[in-house]
Amino acid sequence: MQWLKTKTIEQALADSDEPGRQLQRSLGAFDLMILGVAVAVGAGIFSVGARAAGSFAGPAVIFSFILAAATCAVATMCYAEFASSVPVTGSAYTYTYLTMGEGLAWIIGWNLLLEMVSAGAVIAKYWGIYLSTIFATAGWDVPSTLYLGPVAMEWGPFVIVAIFTALLVRGTKASARVNNVFTLIKIAITLFVIAVGFSYMDVKNFTPFVPPAQPPVIGHGVTGDVWGQPMLAWLFGAQPSQYGWLGVISGASLVFFAFIGFDVVATSAEEVKDPQKTLPRGIFGGLALVTLLYVLVTLALTGMVPYTELAKAENPSLATAFVSVGANWAAQVIAVGVLMGLTTVVMVLLMGSARVLLALCRDGLLPRSWSVTSSTHKTPVRLQLLVGVGIAGLAGFTKVELLEEMINIGTLSAFVLVSLGILVLRKKRPDLKTGYRVPLVPVLPVVSALLCSYLMLNLTTLTWLRFIGWMAIGLLIYLAYGMRHSRLAQAQAQ
Repeated sequence: MQWLKTKTIEQALADSDEPGRQLQRSLGAFDLMILGVAVAVGAGIFSVGARAAGSFAGPAVIFSFILAAATCAVATMCYAEFASSVPVTGSAYTYTYLTMGEGLAWIIGWNLLLEMVSAGAVIAKYWGIYLSTIFATAGWDVPSTLYLGPVAMEWGPFVIVAIFTALLVRGTKASARVNNVFTLIKIAITLFVIAVGFSYMDVKNFTPFVPPAQPPVIGHGVTGDVWGQPMLAWLFGAQPSQYGWLGVISGASLVFFAFIGFDVVATSAEEVKDPQKTLPRGIFGGLALVTLLYVLVTLALTGMVPYTELAKAENPSLATAFVSVGANWAAQVIAVGVLMGLTTVVMVLLMGSARVLLALCRDGLLPRSWSVTSSTHKTPVRLQLLVGVGIAGLAGFTKVELLEEMINIGTLSAFVLVSLGILVLRKKRPDLKTGYRVPLVPVLPVVSALLCSYLMLNLTTLTWLRFIGWMAIGLLIYLAYGMRHSRLAQAQAQ
């Protein structure tokens, strides 16, 4: 049955060396670590943590971050083993193809596209909003929206996406150098935020640390109806609630968005020098640094202002907290930091989206003509341009921010299959040489799969409904096109 057919590791490595469809190995461990920090610090610290504290967990949002980080760490171990064993592009899609078959691999690849394209569009839109905020603080009246007749267009996303699409077309190493500079500046600003935030800390704001559960207050991501409930609560007939320990878990499901960078890093495996050593070091180093920064910033945020103040804000952020304590100047610095932070997130997601598409096209599940790489720069020019147009269009013309939780569910579904895929890989290829091996197999991969599944079930019913619709569309595309044009199917038919 075509759905269950798998590729061998040797086939995957051979496909990555196919003339005209090759990528260039140019990244080191530091580049990888910075890629992980680049995509995570900005998305989580500057846009999601305050919302999770105000709407779901209160000061206990620190536990939400720790739970999300622990879940990501266990899943990242599985990614590190796969990436160092099979250093080719495609991330979870490729790993699933090697272990569980083409059908599930397609679904995961389709979900990765949902994750990365949606995240890229959401962050690009935030980038445009923050750019307008900076103009406003400088006294310049530059609206973020232009009107093309009756059509409203956010122009900021088009600017940032165009710049980094052009850089990525020129080469991954050149893009990485620009990314490294922006990310180091972003880390410096984050450390500044932590230091200033701690100077305004009032320990009274940590009481109650875990706010008691209560009926939900409508607004800011909390609807109070069946569509805004966690799926798990709906399945067991629990009444809608806000805060308490269930709120901490719901907060973890939301802030997991902050850790999506580490599966994106795995998509660059084919562009890494000495991947068996470099990939594990880069992935784990980035995750450790990001987790430390999240915990410190979260303590500063919830120590500065009561979580109830964050809950009242329409779009709560770090800037909200600084304005509340009268430090408007700090809020302006943060706005610049946010802009720089989101800049690097957009770049990494643009790169990751194109690499997942490249893997799908190489295998014939999407048109192979799209997978041609540049003879001079060794980059997937056609796919990079396609991704750029798609992300800019979504961010510029739609309310893509409504799909934030879709990013999380796409990531978590990939984490589940990669975790279980380690069990299959160990059974199929016990002799495989790798730069990193997950300890305590089968316990840790199973724990990872269960934790990710639990977080998925704490996303809202509406998110699940949209996710099922997205997978249904993907299944139709596979049945109508991918199954018939698959290179694996054609090779086995000969």
